[in-house]
Amino acid sequence: MTSERAALLIADIGGYTEYMGSHRMSLAHAEVNTARMLERMIQAARGFDLIEIEGDAAFLSRPSRKRDPDPTVTEIMQVAVAMHQAFHLEREYVAKNLCPCGGCKEAGNLKLKFVAHIGEVATQSIRGRTKLVGIDVILVHRLLKNSVSIPEYVLVSEELYQVDETSMPAPVHEITPELEGIGEVRAYFVDVADLDGLLPPPRKPSWGARIGKTFAAVGQGMPYMLGMKQPRKVR
Repeated sequence: MTSERAALLIADIGGYTEYMGSHRMSLAHAEVNTARMLERMIQAARGFDLIEIEGDAAFLSRPSRKRDPDPTVTEIMQVAVAMHQAFHLEREYVAKNLCPCGGCKEAGNLKLKFVAHIGEVATQSIRGRTKLVGIDVILVHRLLKNSVSIPEYVLVSEELYQVDETSMPAPVHEITPELEGIGEVRAYFVDVADLDGLLPPPRKPSWGARIGKTFAAVGQGMPYMLGMKQPRKVR
């Protein structure tokens, strides 16, 4: 396997366990709604490739090449903000549609956080699927378990922070989490709310779009209601 340098980004939906209800319709729509939010987030991640959907999280990568050097922290933040805006806009579609089930009405409780890192990765193909492997892949996933107390943030590793630490576009907070199998590391985070000025706000959904989304959600939830599909297990 050959290795290459790459920026790694994980967008993780918070509150998913509590969001999944016990009623079949709520489970069905929670599954469908989460998939919709993930899809919109991934579409907004310009320049990044989707590596894998990991339950309620998206794992993305951007290789560093001669004509496409390491991204600055600001560029990472801009991608995170674009994904965050797409997530919240789709969440608003869901929360304000006409469906009364918990899977739709409680979508507004979901949050989105990000962790980012840069390092060496190797590509591995298994049954036609491409996976990234290496210690840096492990590190970015381990960073998801941290002491950050705010619900929505962008956390970057020290390696990424040092690419251009002067470009941090918002107040920075430092933490030193102890990562299993790796040890203590430094990382830096910003509140997503402090990044609002990086990109213009997205357009608000119209009534027609909201009604269309409602009927689409009902249709997508029918296979679950009829027992033809089962929602994913909550991790």
